[in-house]
Amino acid sequence: MCAPPGEQHQPLPPFVASIDLAALPADATDLPLPPDGRLLLFAYPEDFGDLTDMGNAVYVPAGAAVEERDKEGWAWFENDDEYQEVFAQFPQETLRATVDVSLPYHYWVEMPEEPRWVPLPGHPRSEELAAVWAETHDDIASSGRLRLGGYADREAVDTDPVGTAMTCALREAAAGRREPVSDDLADWVLLAEWNPWIDGLEGATVHWSIQRADLAARRFDRAFTTVFRNP
Repeated sequence: MCAPPGEQHQPLPPFVASIDLAALPADATDLPLPPDGRLLLFAYPEDFGDLTDMGNAVYVPAGAAVEERDKEGWAWFENDDEYQEVFAQFPQETLRATVDVSLPYHYWVEMPEEPRWVPLPGHPRSEELAAVWAETHDDIASSGRLRLGGYADREAVDTDPVGTAMTCALREAAAGRREPVSDDLADWVLLAEWNPWIDGLEGATVHWSIQRADLAARRFDRAFTTVFRNP
């Protein structure tokens, strides 16, 4: 794994993937991603609670100076055999890009007025389309897949993972551990989703969420990573 020299002292969770942005088909995602360079994703597929940020996103511009780093050089659980066994199961295959359908499955509780469930922005008949998709979508075929953009997959709950990330980031900002962020869900987007399907952590899904303004400014360091696990 190669990363910018400035990242060498930053403690990062396990390395997940390196995405060659120049190799993505034109208009393959709904995200304003840089046209070249690499997007590095890091995460550990477990939910520790307490609104923990479980990953990182790092953008390496094309032509930027980089240095070789040990992909296992993370410091979280280096002395714990159980976590090393999990990391050893991370997929090692080369990523191949394909374009697929993505529909909004989730709802969000509109606040601060009287709480009410509202559908996420999307196609005016998205609920009907999502119902058909849920009946025909092959969850097993999705296992191990890494997806960029779109909407998060359906889970055992109806709440939106991007909204969960926004809530976590807001609380982190209120505690002084993060720069201020928007409390408007429309300002946030799903950057990536990963269904690793690892023995011992079956049912875990990793979501990298980011503010649209940060994405446009290439502030991938401000992404927030959440993990939903349905054991």
